[in-house]
Amino acid sequence: MLKLTEVYAGYAGQDFVRGVSLEVSDNENLCILGPNGCGKTTLLKAIANIIPSRGEIEISGKSIRQMKHKEISRKIALMSQTAELYFSYNVYDTVMMGRYLHIKDGFFGLPSNEDRQCVLECLQAVDLEGEKDREITELSGGQLQRVYLARTLAQQPDIILLDEPTNHLDLKYQIELIEYLREWSKSDGRSVIGVLHDINLAMRLSDKILFMNDGEVCANGNASEIITKDMLLNIYDVDVAEYMKSSLRRWDDLIP
Repeated sequence: MLKLTEVYAGYAGQDFVRGVSLEVSDNENLCILGPNGCGKTTLLKAIANIIPSRGEIEISGKSIRQMKHKEISRKIALMSQTAELYFSYNVYDTVMMGRYLHIKDGFFGLPSNEDRQCVLECLQAVDLEGEKDREITELSGGQLQRVYLARTLAQQPDIILLDEPTNHLDLKYQIELIEYLREWSKSDGRSVIGVLHDINLAMRLSDKILFMNDGEVCANGNASEIITKDMLLNIYDVDVAEYMKSSLRRWDDLIP
């Protein structure tokens, strides 16, 4: 479904992503891990064609350079870490914005019964159907994050790009979000590509993991094949494996 070949991307003439190649198949999820500033978000923006890139990015065998913006948007949806609030829309209308590609005449058209049903289902998926009439400026950070996820789902893309989707979410919604995305990606050739800091959540969501450092790919593959104590130490400059093991021992002591 998605293939990158020697992709370079960045800002102001400087490459923050260098020579990245990867493939994500239908119904396959990929999580991108690495320290802050290693190029994870830049890579997502390049895949979504939000920033220019060099190299080749193909969706279903077609270069994004041969695709119009609307065509790309029907294939890929990006949910960023933050979103600017320029107007105080209510929750329902904010999620409906994800349907503009499907509504005749876009923002100027009227939503169909199918559009309205889709929005309600997306709100139910993130447990916000009871908040649909609230202004988004009244919501907590976690609620707002779930609204933006619902808007992304309403777009009905083939590929969802998520940049730290669990930010601001309490543990209950983190777990539910990951489980929902796993289920979502099992049908209709869908895939999720997520940038995460939590290695445990990443392994729960993904089929494959890609580690980045300093703009380059350090490892890419199944967690059981690529994760080693030395590799994590080199990437994060801390003994991640020992930290995880000590945390597990503490839980074993607390709850035998």
